[in-house]
Amino acid sequence: MLIHQAYKYRIYPKPEQQQLIRRMFGCCRFVFNYFLETWNQSYAKTGKGLSYHDCATQLPLLKAQYDWLKEVDSIALQSTARHVADSFERFFNKQNQAPRFKSRKHPIQSYTTKFTNGNIAIEGSRLKLPKLGWMRFANSRKLEGRIMSATVRQNASGKFFVSLICEVEKNPLPQVDAHIGIDLGLKEYAVCSNGERYANPRFYRQHEKTLAFWQRRMARRTPGGSNWKKAKQHVARIHERIANKRNNFLHQLTTKLIRENQTISIEHLRVASMIQNPKLSKSIADASWGEWVRQLTYKARWYGRILRIADPFEPTSQRCHVCGMIHPEVKNLAVRQWTCIACGTLHDRDENAAHNIAQAAVLPPLTKR
Repeated sequence: MLIHQAYKYRIYPKPEQQQLIRRMFGCCRFVFNYFLETWNQSYAKTGKGLSYHDCATQLPLLKAQYDWLKEVDSIALQSTARHVADSFERFFNKQNQAPRFKSRKHPIQSYTTKFTNGNIAIEGSRLKLPKLGWMRFANSRKLEGRIMSATVRQNASGKFFVSLICEVEKNPLPQVDAHIGIDLGLKEYAVCSNGERYANPRFYRQHEKTLAFWQRRMARRTPGGSNWKKAKQHVARIHERIANKRNNFLHQLTTKLIRENQTISIEHLRVASMIQNPKLSKSIADASWGEWVRQLTYKARWYGRILRIADPFEPTSQRCHVCGMIHPEVKNLAVRQWTCIACGTLHDRDENAAHNIAQAAVLPPLTKR
Protein backbone atom coordinates (compact mmCIF):
# COMPACT_ATOMS: atom_id res chain seq x y z
CA MET A 1 0.00 0.00 0.00
CA LEU A 2 1.36 3.42 -1.00
CA ILE A 3 1.04 6.02 1.74
CA HIS A 4 2.37 9.51 2.41
CA GLN A 5 4.72 9.55 5.39
CA ALA A 6 6.49 12.52 6.99
CA TYR A 7 10.13 12.43 8.13
CA LYS A 8 11.02 15.24 10.49
CA TYR A 9 14.63 16.39 10.93
CA ARG A 10 16.30 19.24 12.71
CA ILE A 11 18.29 21.48 10.37
CA TYR A 12 21.20 23.81 11.16
CA PRO A 13 21.13 26.63 8.58
CA LYS A 14 23.92 29.19 8.44
CA PRO A 15 23.15 32.81 9.44
CA GLU A 16 22.60 33.89 5.84
CA GLN A 17 20.35 30.86 5.27
CA GLN A 18 18.38 31.70 8.41
CA GLN A 19 17.86 35.21 7.09
CA LEU A 20 16.58 33.82 3.78
CA ILE A 21 14.27 31.37 5.58
CA ARG A 22 12.74 34.21 7.60
CA ARG A 23 12.33 36.20 4.38
CA MET A 24 10.41 33.27 2.86
CA PHE A 25 8.26 33.11 5.99
CA GLY A 26 7.36 36.75 5.49
CA CYS A 27 6.69 36.45 1.76
CA CYS A 28 4.47 33.38 2.17
CA ARG A 29 2.64 35.08 5.01
CA PHE A 30 2.06 38.16 2.83
CA VAL A 31 0.75 36.06 -0.08
CA PHE A 32 -1.57 34.09 2.21
CA ASN A 33 -3.02 37.24 3.78
CA TYR A 34 -3.38 38.92 0.36
CA PHE A 35 -5.36 36.06 -1.17
CA LEU A 36 -7.38 35.59 2.01
CA GLU A 37 -8.46 39.25 1.86
CA THR A 38 -9.16 38.93 -1.87
CA TRP A 39 -11.21 35.78 -1.23
CA ASN A 40 -13.27 37.52 1.47
CA GLN A 41 -13.92 40.54 -0.76
CA SER A 42 -14.98 38.31 -3.67
CA TYR A 43 -17.33 36.33 -1.44
CA ALA A 44 -18.89 39.51 -0.03
CA LYS A 45 -19.54 40.94 -3.51
CA THR A 46 -20.52 37.88 -5.57
CA GLY A 47 -21.25 35.17 -3.03
CA LYS A 48 -18.40 33.07 -4.48
CA GLY A 49 -14.83 32.74 -3.36
CA LEU A 50 -11.63 32.07 -5.29
CA SER A 51 -10.35 28.73 -6.52
CA TYR A 52 -6.68 27.79 -6.55
CA HIS A 53 -6.61 28.53 -10.30
CA ASP A 54 -7.86 32.08 -9.64
CA CYS A 55 -5.14 32.65 -7.04
CA ALA A 56 -2.39 31.08 -9.19
CA THR A 57 -3.22 33.31 -12.18
CA GLN A 58 -3.01 36.42 -9.98
CA LEU A 59 0.32 35.42 -8.49
CA PRO A 60 2.51 36.64 -11.44
CA LEU A 61 0.76 40.02 -11.31
CA LEU A 62 1.41 40.20 -7.58
CA LYS A 63 5.11 39.40 -8.12
CA ALA A 64 5.34 42.11 -10.77
CA GLN A 65 3.87 44.59 -8.30
CA TYR A 66 6.16 43.57 -5.43
CA ASP A 67 9.67 42.83 -6.69
CA TRP A 68 10.82 41.33 -3.39
CA LEU A 69 8.52 38.34 -3.98
CA LYS A 70 10.84 37.31 -6.84
CA GLU A 71 13.75 36.77 -4.42
CA VAL A 72 12.21 33.71 -2.73
CA ASP A 73 11.14 30.23 -3.82
CA SER A 74 8.32 30.58 -6.36
CA ILE A 75 7.00 27.07 -5.61
CA ALA A 76 6.55 28.02 -1.96
CA LEU A 77 4.38 30.96 -3.00
CA GLN A 78 2.27 28.68 -5.21
CA SER A 79 1.86 26.26 -2.29
CA THR A 80 0.69 29.17 -0.12
CA ALA A 81 -1.98 30.06 -2.69
CA ARG A 82 -3.12 26.44 -2.66
CA HIS A 83 -3.30 26.50 1.15
CA VAL A 84 -5.83 29.34 0.97
CA ALA A 85 -8.12 27.34 -1.32
CA ASP A 86 -7.66 24.14 0.70
CA SER A 87 -8.40 25.88 4.00
CA PHE A 88 -11.74 27.19 2.69
CA GLU A 89 -12.59 23.76 1.27
CA ARG A 90 -12.03 22.20 4.70
CA PHE A 91 -14.06 25.00 6.28
CA PHE A 92 -17.08 24.36 4.04
CA ASN A 93 -16.73 20.62 4.74
CA LYS A 94 -16.93 21.50 8.47
CA GLN A 95 -13.47 20.10 9.13
CA ASN A 96 -12.05 23.28 10.67
CA GLN A 97 -12.85 26.91 11.39
CA ALA A 98 -12.60 29.69 8.83
CA PRO A 99 -9.00 30.59 7.93
CA ARG A 100 -7.54 33.62 9.71
CA PHE A 101 -4.84 36.08 8.79
CA LYS A 102 -1.30 35.02 9.66
CA SER A 103 0.75 37.14 12.05
CA ARG A 104 4.50 37.68 12.14
CA LYS A 105 4.24 37.59 15.96
CA HIS A 106 3.09 33.97 15.97
CA PRO A 107 5.74 31.80 17.68
CA ILE A 108 5.65 29.17 14.91
CA GLN A 109 6.40 30.10 11.30
CA SER A 110 6.57 27.76 8.29
CA TYR A 111 6.41 27.43 4.53
CA THR A 112 6.01 24.48 2.15
CA THR A 113 7.76 23.79 -1.14
CA LYS A 114 7.38 20.97 -3.66
CA PHE A 115 9.96 18.56 -5.07
CA THR A 116 10.82 19.22 -8.72
CA ASN A 117 13.93 18.57 -10.81
CA GLY A 118 15.98 17.40 -7.84
CA ASN A 119 15.66 20.65 -5.85
CA ILE A 120 15.38 18.61 -2.61
CA ALA A 121 18.11 16.06 -1.93
CA ILE A 122 20.02 14.34 0.87
CA GLU A 123 23.71 13.43 0.96
CA GLY A 124 24.88 11.94 4.23
CA SER A 125 24.38 14.64 6.87
CA ARG A 126 23.65 17.39 4.32
CA LEU A 127 20.27 18.48 3.02
CA LYS A 128 19.54 20.52 -0.10
CA LEU A 129 16.51 22.83 -0.20
CA PRO A 130 15.33 25.26 -2.91
CA LYS A 131 16.97 28.71 -2.75
CA LEU A 132 18.81 27.69 0.43
CA GLY A 133 21.30 25.23 -1.02
CA TRP A 134 23.08 22.66 1.12
CA MET A 135 22.94 22.75 4.91
CA ARG A 136 23.77 20.47 7.80
CA PHE A 137 20.95 18.46 9.37
CA ALA A 138 20.50 15.75 11.99
CA ASN A 139 20.09 12.60 9.89
CA SER A 140 18.46 10.71 12.75
CA ARG A 141 16.30 8.44 10.60
CA LYS A 142 16.75 6.77 7.25
CA LEU A 143 14.62 8.38 4.56
CA GLU A 144 12.52 5.98 2.49
CA GLY A 145 10.42 6.43 -0.61
CA ARG A 146 10.07 9.27 -3.10
CA ILE A 147 10.30 12.84 -1.78
CA MET A 148 7.21 14.88 -2.64
CA SER A 149 7.42 18.07 -0.58
CA ALA A 150 9.28 19.78 2.25
CA THR A 151 7.97 22.02 5.02
CA VAL A 152 10.49 24.26 6.78
CA ARG A 153 9.41 25.33 10.25
CA GLN A 154 10.81 27.46 13.06
CA ASN A 155 9.26 26.65 16.41
CA ALA A 156 8.82 28.82 19.48
CA SER A 157 12.20 27.87 20.93
CA GLY A 158 13.97 29.19 17.83
CA LYS A 159 14.99 25.80 16.39
CA PHE A 160 14.59 25.01 12.69
CA PHE A 161 13.07 21.78 11.40
CA VAL A 162 12.15 20.30 8.04
CA SER A 163 9.41 17.75 7.39
CA LEU A 164 9.86 15.74 4.21
CA ILE A 165 6.69 14.11 2.84
CA CYS A 166 7.55 10.89 1.01
CA GLU A 167 5.56 8.31 -0.90
CA VAL A 168 6.35 5.03 0.84
CA GLU A 169 5.28 1.44 0.23
CA LYS A 170 3.96 -0.13 3.46
CA ASN A 171 3.61 -3.91 3.77
CA PRO A 172 1.34 -5.58 6.35
CA LEU A 173 3.00 -7.16 9.36
CA PRO A 174 2.84 -10.96 9.79
CA GLN A 175 -0.47 -11.98 11.30
CA VAL A 176 -0.58 -12.93 14.99
CA ASP A 177 -3.29 -14.65 17.01
CA ALA A 178 -3.89 -11.96 19.62
CA HIS A 179 -6.90 -9.79 20.44
CA ILE A 180 -6.84 -7.34 23.33
CA GLY A 181 -9.09 -4.67 24.78
CA ILE A 182 -7.52 -1.53 26.20
CA ASP A 183 -8.95 0.70 28.90
CA LEU A 184 -7.33 4.14 29.11
CA GLY A 185 -7.14 5.95 32.42
CA LEU A 186 -5.31 8.51 34.52
CA LYS A 187 -4.14 6.39 37.44
CA GLU A 188 -2.57 3.99 34.93
CA TYR A 189 -2.28 5.08 31.33
CA ALA A 190 -3.49 1.82 29.77
CA VAL A 191 -4.72 -1.48 31.18
CA CYS A 192 -5.03 -4.38 28.72
CA SER A 193 -7.30 -7.39 28.89
CA ASN A 194 -4.24 -9.69 28.78
CA GLY A 195 -3.05 -8.27 32.11
CA GLU A 196 -0.46 -5.82 30.82
CA ARG A 197 -0.39 -2.39 32.46
CA TYR A 198 1.35 0.79 31.37
CA ALA A 199 2.08 3.50 33.92
CA ASN A 200 1.00 7.07 33.29
CA PRO A 201 4.25 9.07 32.92
CA ARG A 202 2.61 12.47 33.62
CA PHE A 203 5.24 14.46 31.73
CA TYR A 204 3.59 17.83 32.35
CA ARG A 205 3.55 17.20 36.09
CA GLN A 206 7.27 16.43 36.01
CA HIS A 207 8.09 19.90 34.66
CA GLU A 208 5.22 21.85 36.21
CA LYS A 209 7.26 23.59 38.92
CA THR A 210 10.06 24.59 36.54
CA LEU A 211 7.52 25.83 34.03
CA ALA A 212 5.69 27.90 36.66
CA PHE A 213 9.03 29.41 37.80
CA TRP A 214 9.92 30.65 34.32
CA GLN A 215 6.37 31.81 33.63
CA ARG A 216 6.51 33.96 36.76
CA ARG A 217 9.86 35.41 35.69
CA MET A 218 8.44 36.20 32.25
CA ALA A 219 5.37 37.85 33.78
CA ARG A 220 7.55 40.15 35.92
CA ARG A 221 9.64 41.40 33.03
CA THR A 222 8.80 44.14 30.57
CA PRO A 223 6.97 42.61 27.55
CA GLY A 224 9.10 42.90 24.43
CA GLY A 225 12.35 43.48 26.32
CA SER A 226 15.46 41.32 25.93
CA ASN A 227 15.07 39.67 29.35
CA TRP A 228 11.39 38.98 28.63
CA LYS A 229 12.36 37.31 25.34
CA LYS A 230 14.93 35.14 27.14
CA ALA A 231 12.34 34.00 29.68
CA LYS A 232 9.82 33.38 26.90
CA GLN A 233 12.32 31.15 25.12
CA HIS A 234 12.93 29.21 28.35
CA VAL A 235 9.17 28.61 28.64
CA ALA A 236 9.03 27.47 25.01
CA ARG A 237 11.92 25.05 25.54
CA ILE A 238 10.19 23.48 28.56
CA HIS A 239 6.97 23.02 26.58
CA GLU A 240 8.99 21.51 23.72
CA ARG A 241 10.71 19.08 26.09
CA ILE A 242 7.34 17.97 27.49
CA ALA A 243 5.89 17.50 24.01
CA ASN A 244 8.92 15.51 22.81
CA LYS A 245 8.81 13.15 25.79
CA ARG A 246 5.07 12.62 25.44
CA ASN A 247 5.27 12.02 21.70
CA ASN A 248 8.10 9.52 22.13
CA PHE A 249 6.12 7.62 24.78
CA LEU A 250 2.99 7.49 22.61
CA HIS A 251 4.88 6.28 19.54
CA GLN A 252 6.66 3.52 21.48
CA LEU A 253 3.44 2.33 23.11
CA THR A 254 1.29 2.35 19.94
CA THR A 255 4.02 0.64 17.88
CA LYS A 256 4.39 -2.10 20.51
CA LEU A 257 0.63 -2.72 20.58
CA ILE A 258 0.40 -2.85 16.78
CA ARG A 259 3.29 -5.31 16.47
CA GLU A 260 2.04 -7.72 19.14
CA ASN A 261 -1.72 -7.81 18.41
CA GLN A 262 -3.85 -8.53 15.36
CA THR A 263 -7.06 -6.96 16.73
CA ILE A 264 -7.14 -4.05 19.15
CA SER A 265 -10.35 -2.87 20.81
CA ILE A 266 -10.59 0.56 22.39
CA GLU A 267 -13.33 2.75 23.78
CA HIS A 268 -14.62 5.81 21.94
CA LEU A 269 -13.51 8.66 24.20
CA ARG A 270 -15.29 12.02 24.09
CA VAL A 271 -12.21 13.93 25.20
CA ALA A 272 -13.69 17.36 24.41
CA SER A 273 -16.47 16.70 26.94
CA MET A 274 -14.27 15.00 29.52
CA ILE A 275 -11.76 17.84 29.57
CA GLN A 276 -14.48 20.18 30.85
CA ASN A 277 -14.08 18.61 34.30
CA PRO A 278 -12.11 21.28 36.23
CA LYS A 279 -10.55 18.73 38.59
CA LEU A 280 -9.27 16.39 35.85
CA SER A 281 -8.79 18.67 32.84
CA LYS A 282 -5.05 19.16 33.32
CA SER A 283 -4.42 15.44 33.76
CA ILE A 284 -6.59 14.53 30.76
CA ALA A 285 -4.78 17.04 28.56
CA ASP A 286 -1.43 15.70 29.79
CA ALA A 287 -2.45 12.13 28.89
CA SER A 288 -3.12 13.14 25.24
CA TRP A 289 -5.61 10.33 24.57
CA GLY A 290 -6.68 11.85 21.26
CA GLU A 291 -3.13 11.68 19.86
CA TRP A 292 -2.81 8.10 21.14
CA VAL A 293 -5.96 7.07 19.23
CA ARG A 294 -4.80 8.93 16.11
CA GLN A 295 -1.45 7.13 16.07
CA LEU A 296 -3.06 3.76 16.72
CA THR A 297 -5.56 4.35 13.89
CA TYR A 298 -3.09 5.15 11.12
CA LYS A 299 -0.58 2.49 12.23
CA ALA A 300 -3.32 -0.14 12.16
CA ARG A 301 -4.17 0.93 8.61
CA TRP A 302 -0.51 0.87 7.56
CA TYR A 303 0.33 -2.55 8.93
CA GLY A 304 -2.88 -4.49 8.31
CA ARG A 305 -4.20 -4.60 11.87
CA ILE A 306 -7.86 -4.38 12.94
CA LEU A 307 -8.96 -1.54 15.22
CA ARG A 308 -12.38 -1.85 16.82
CA ILE A 309 -14.27 0.84 18.75
CA ALA A 310 -16.66 0.34 21.69
CA ASP A 311 -19.70 2.57 22.14
CA PRO A 312 -19.09 5.37 24.69
CA PHE A 313 -22.39 4.58 26.43
CA GLU A 314 -21.48 0.92 26.95
CA PRO A 315 -21.22 0.26 30.76
CA THR A 316 -17.78 -1.31 30.49
CA SER A 317 -16.77 -0.52 34.08
CA GLN A 318 -20.07 -1.58 35.66
CA ARG A 319 -20.66 -4.89 33.84
CA CYS A 320 -19.12 -8.13 35.05
CA HIS A 321 -17.33 -9.60 32.05
CA VAL A 322 -17.91 -13.14 33.37
CA CYS A 323 -21.69 -13.22 33.89
CA GLY A 324 -22.78 -9.88 32.38
CA MET A 325 -24.52 -8.46 35.46
CA ILE A 326 -24.40 -4.66 35.80
CA HIS A 327 -23.40 -3.05 39.12
CA PRO A 328 -24.32 0.69 39.13
CA GLU A 329 -22.38 1.36 42.34
CA VAL A 330 -19.13 0.95 40.37
CA LYS A 331 -19.81 4.35 38.77
CA ASN A 332 -17.95 5.77 41.75
CA LEU A 333 -14.35 6.27 40.57
CA ALA A 334 -13.07 5.54 44.08
CA VAL A 335 -14.11 1.88 43.68
CA ARG A 336 -10.99 0.20 42.29
CA GLN A 337 -11.92 -3.42 43.12
CA TRP A 338 -15.30 -5.04 43.54
CA THR A 339 -16.92 -8.47 43.78
CA CYS A 340 -19.78 -9.50 41.53
CA ILE A 341 -22.76 -10.52 43.70
CA ALA A 342 -24.03 -12.87 40.96
CA CYS A 343 -20.98 -15.02 40.23
CA GLY A 344 -18.63 -14.01 43.06
CA THR A 345 -15.76 -12.96 40.77
CA LEU A 346 -13.34 -10.42 42.23
CA HIS A 347 -12.71 -7.70 39.63
CA ASP A 348 -10.08 -5.06 39.15
CA ARG A 349 -11.97 -2.05 37.83
CA ASP A 350 -9.71 -1.26 34.85
CA GLU A 351 -8.97 -4.85 33.83
CA ASN A 352 -12.67 -5.73 33.89
CA ALA A 353 -13.37 -2.69 31.70
CA ALA A 354 -10.68 -3.83 29.24
CA HIS A 355 -12.35 -7.27 28.96
CA ASN A 356 -15.74 -5.66 28.32
CA ILE A 357 -14.26 -3.34 25.69
CA ALA A 358 -12.80 -6.36 23.88
CA GLN A 359 -16.25 -8.01 23.88
CA ALA A 360 -18.35 -4.95 22.97
CA ALA A 361 -16.13 -3.22 20.39
CA VAL A 362 -17.15 -3.29 16.74
CA LEU A 363 -15.57 -2.13 13.50
CA PRO A 364 -16.01 1.61 12.85
CA PRO A 365 -18.21 2.61 9.87
CA LEU A 366 -15.30 3.58 7.63
CA THR A 367 -13.65 0.18 8.17
CA LYS A 368 -16.89 -1.63 7.27
CA ARG A 369 -17.10 0.19 3.93
